[in-house]
Order: sequence, then C-alpha cells, then structure tokens
Amino acid sequence: MLGGISAWQLLILLLIVVVVFGTKRLRNVGSDLGGAIKGFRKGMEDEPEDKDKEQITTAEKSASEPEKQKENAAASRPTDSDV
Repeated sequence: MLGGISAWQLLILLLIVVVVFGTKRLRNVGSDLGGAIKGFRKGMEDEPEDKDKEQITTAEKSASEPEKQKENAAASRPTDSDV
C-alpha cells in the first residue's frame, strides 16, 4: 500500500511507545482518558435535568430574596436597647 500503515509498522510504533513511556504510565493515561470520557457522557445525559432543577432553584431564590432583605433590614435597625 502506498501511504498506508501496515500491521508491522503499527506494532513497531507500539513497541517504541511502550519503551519510551512504560506500561504503568500508559495504563494511567488510559484509565484517566476512560474516566474523562465516562464523565463527559454522564454529564451530557444529566444536562437537561440539571437545567430544569436550576430554573426551579433560581425561581425559588428570587421569590425568597425580598423576605431575606426584610430580615436583614430588620436586623440592621438599632433598637431602643442599642441606643
């Protein structure tokens, strides 16, 4: 094959990579890459649910903000005993 890579060339390349990096480092890189891909897929599946929860949480926060502001204002006012 012109321009193609044969099985022998791939085997030699794999042998060189193993000699340069070592099997332990290659195993760590492989497991890290697999974990990253798994996490990415899980994140993509959970994304619509997270957006719905985020919208609900945002609505609840904005509804409770005036109550918190009233509580903070009441707490910051000096009372008769403070004067």
